[in-house]
Amino acid sequence: MQQNIEIVKIKNTDATLLSVIAKKSFYDTFVGTCTPADMQHFLDFYYAENVVKVEIEKEGYHYYFAKNNNDIIGYLLFEENNEEFKTSDKKALELRRFYVLSAYQGKGAAQIMMDYFLEYAKQNNYGLAFLGVWEYNYKAQNFYTKYGFAKTNHTHSFPVGATPQLDVYMVKEL
Repeated sequence: MQQNIEIVKIKNTDATLLSVIAKKSFYDTFVGTCTPADMQHFLDFYYAENVVKVEIEKEGYHYYFAKNNNDIIGYLLFEENNEEFKTSDKKALELRRFYVLSAYQGKGAAQIMMDYFLEYAKQNNYGLAFLGVWEYNYKAQNFYTKYGFAKTNHTHSFPVGATPQLDVYMVKEL
């Protein structure tokens, strides 16, 4: 499958499709980690079409679909963010969202997406890449570790409705 995967910039006309993909990927990843009502509220609030459209158009946000033979199989979002690691003098790129639809996991899409992200960072002279990952998402943490990301002592609260959750930051020097 790897040979057919391409990374394409998401346009504002893709807001409806991004909303659907974002809701599905988030739900599939986090179902069972919060109440159904909290999940539905989160999806409706953060991944509504009008919300993602504003994000697509936000300066500095870089949204991309991963496609396989024109089928969308995942997406990623990253932005320059020098606020989280003020102790570093290096320009930092944050991977804010990184999702592969469950039917395509384990088939090479995540590697191509990560390679794209890291290549973008290198070509644009970033010295640091980082991301937040749910403390209990060991599969994702293992994937990021294989790419040289390391856990830090930085965390941030990421509640889904009334359900408290915690993300840990992982960082990679480039």
